[in-house]
Amino acid sequence: MKFSSLTFTILFFLLSLKGEAQNYELGKVTIAELQEKSNPKDTAAPAAILFKKGRTFFTYTNDKGFSANHVYEFKIKIYKKEGLKWADQKVRFFIGYENLNEDRLEFSNALTYNLENGAIVKTKLDNQGSFQKKVNKFWKEKMITLPNVKVGSVIEYKYVLKSENLLKLPDFEFQYDVPVNYFEYNTEIPEYYIYKSISVGNYPIETDAKLVGKSQSYENEHNQSGILSYKQINTFYKGKDVPALTEEPYVNNVDNYRGALQFEIERVRYPDKPDKDYSVTWEGVATNIFKNEHFGKELNEKNFLVEDVKRLLTGIESPSDRMNIIFKFVQNKMHWNEVNDYYTDKGIVKAYSDQTGNVAEINFILINMLKLGGIDANPILVSTIENGVPVYPTRTGFNYVIAGALIDGKIVLLDATHNYTCPNILPLNVLNWKGRLIKIDGSSQEINLDPTALSKEFSTVFGKINEVGKIDGKMRIQRTEYDAYNFRIKHSAQNQENYLEKYEEELGDLKISNYKIENGKANFSEPVTETFDFASDNVAESIGGQLFINPLLFFTRSKNPFNQEKRQMGIYFGYPTQEKFNLNLQIPDGYEVESMPSPIRISSENKEIVFTLNISKLENKIQISCTKEINNSIFAAGDYNGLKDLFQKMIASQNEKIVLKKI
Repeated sequence: MKFSSLTFTILFFLLSLKGEAQNYELGKVTIAELQEKSNPKDTAAPAAILFKKGRTFFTYTNDKGFSANHVYEFKIKIYKKEGLKWADQKVRFFIGYENLNEDRLEFSNALTYNLENGAIVKTKLDNQGSFQKKVNKFWKEKMITLPNVKVGSVIEYKYVLKSENLLKLPDFEFQYDVPVNYFEYNTEIPEYYIYKSISVGNYPIETDAKLVGKSQSYENEHNQSGILSYKQINTFYKGKDVPALTEEPYVNNVDNYRGALQFEIERVRYPDKPDKDYSVTWEGVATNIFKNEHFGKELNEKNFLVEDVKRLLTGIESPSDRMNIIFKFVQNKMHWNEVNDYYTDKGIVKAYSDQTGNVAEINFILINMLKLGGIDANPILVSTIENGVPVYPTRTGFNYVIAGALIDGKIVLLDATHNYTCPNILPLNVLNWKGRLIKIDGSSQEINLDPTALSKEFSTVFGKINEVGKIDGKMRIQRTEYDAYNFRIKHSAQNQENYLEKYEEELGDLKISNYKIENGKANFSEPVTETFDFASDNVAESIGGQLFINPLLFFTRSKNPFNQEKRQMGIYFGYPTQEKFNLNLQIPDGYEVESMPSPIRISSENKEIVFTLNISKLENKIQISCTKEINNSIFAAGDYNGLKDLFQKMIASQNEKIVLKKI
């Protein structure tokens, strides 16, 4: 009886899948879909993906072996004018292989459906609506513009990507900036290829898998037909009602939260050959990367650097000094061509001669010079923020490499590709969770890229308030660590006049004079310091013989950056910070303090965020001290409500007034 019940359940499930699949086919547009005015689950959505379907299957030829075919089908409903952008579709495909033919991509079945006089009218895409361009030496892009798209239209299209690259399958994304009503993805993978799969996002996905027999005919080198028979793993994924991924403040990379299925090769196991390990362990990752001639071989190219290292380090004994001298030399000599990679392109010898190279070439030169200088240095693989987070042993998840130098038992992180970096200060887009230090012997070590030291911004103000509420005085602002690095980048992108104009506006139309800056473009490991005189008439109100003053003057924040009801993504601050204000305000003659805000201390439970505000009076001066510490770089979405409330309390406290009255 139990067996019969189980059989019925399985049969019912399979019939349900079959029945549901029949409702998600291209060319099956209904009048009801065209009449629909808004998405039932998200009435504000400008468009919705009614379904996205994908299928990955492998084909075999005698000369090339297996190739992957990725088929994608989309059906999209346009609800509002803002949704018309979905008429333009573009897909990139890779062409930069060394030993493989470039990928091929073809669009088809592209149609627009409209309802005219109660009848469905179809408009097909013609050749004039298709375009192709070369993005760079690695990528091409194909684009289509569907015709006659208007509010109310339903559009659909299909594209096929054919690739000989079996190391990583394209990500199957199922979340966009509009809702997705339904998605399904089928993979049909020969038993020889073992892929690691991971689901990104927090959305339920139904899966089903089975092992089936498969055979393919092929033609051998003698033009004779043959049959290849093998087992195949068929896996089916599906889901529905995926909400739109909306923009939120303080996010590092929205794609880290976008719903997707990812696949990377883990092992290849042919019956007549030993297993080939690609990425099942970090040791496998390190070994395979070092075997590549654009990695391991380049890290052995040192002879051409010997004379320069000798000249630089003559008489220098301290390992720390040696590291700093070499780092500064490479940073000044080499110019980054803005290409990210952990493999070299033209090689470090040619890059050194040209004084230009990609990330790998510049940082490999740095590593090799450090080794010649007697410093233990190794490459650290990194995935930049825009590239996402590699959460498991992976080769293709990385797109960047920095150097790790062992000094006094601690690893110092170095990247000589950018201006204004220095030891342990990396480009901001490199601060992405964890890196992987790898060695030629196959060993590896996880490296925390998140800074642990607080980056500090100290502002000191000496001001004098007059009887109508105007204030003038002197200010000193000092920035350290990543706050200093961030300032140098922004300051270098504009001349001083433009910078001061924007800064005056940012501080409530403050007037700045006698401006000076120290260490703006030198001594990058030292703080940046600004000093200037200021005048402002926007920090106090004079009402009925009383002056009402914001304790933090022009530094006062009035809006909470966290104003959403719900949060989908984590909150990213970039790096731990401490913001501190010390203000000394002279009371105008003929006035005295009537009231001042009470001291306050606000803290999260684990002290990851701490805010203090203290105000006191000494003779004819008011002294204000305010500190805000954020001791963590990233907070989970589940912490959002607590974070929102904490920031609201901070803002409320700094908007309480100091009240002065006439004596």
